Amino acid sequence: MARISSEAVRILINGGVGVLSTDTLYGLVGSAFEKKAVERIYELKKRSPRKPFIILISGTEELERFGVALDDRLRDILGKLWPGPVSVILDCPSLASSLSYLKPFEGTLAFRCPKPKWLNVLLREAGPLVAPSANPEGLAPAQTIAQAKAYFKDEVDFYCDAGALKGEPSTLLGIKDGDLTVLRQGKTKV
Repeated sequence: MARISSEAVRILINGGVGVLSTDTLYGLVGSAFEKKAVERIYELKKRSPRKPFIILISGTEELERFGVALDDRLRDILGKLWPGPVSVILDCPSLASSLSYLKPFEGTLAFRCPKPKWLNVLLREAGPLVAPSANPEGLAPAQTIAQAKAYFKDEVDFYCDAGALKGEPSTLLGIKDGDLTVLRQGKTKV
């Protein structure tokens, strides 16, 4: 179980970025509602702006803030997958133009509701977080804070050490007309 300081929460709320363990790997995290934080993470990762990040949320109720239309069928599907290490690409047809910096791909964004209680507490306090793996594009994800520091040095605002992590990325699913498609097999078999 990771311990997240109130200082880290304050930094995230105020648009900072950091490295912490998620439910899968160490993530390079920042508020999904802070444009400068998201842009900074794109720069730190040297990632193509055409590749949106997975957004961690504390519950399905937060999806409406991203323009996701939740009907009973979708709630039922997500209720069976979450919480857990499964990321789901969802249509965001009414995503506010003020959130266009999240780089929706063909009107979609990917979301994950993680299971660890401490991470859900963090998400309720700091809000939804973009959380790509803690590594520059093309390099292996950091398995320790020492590796993350070698990648990002003092370019991030905080590091939260949870020891060595040998996790796998989340399973990535697409949903079309209620049918699930596995786009990336990860930690959880679906």
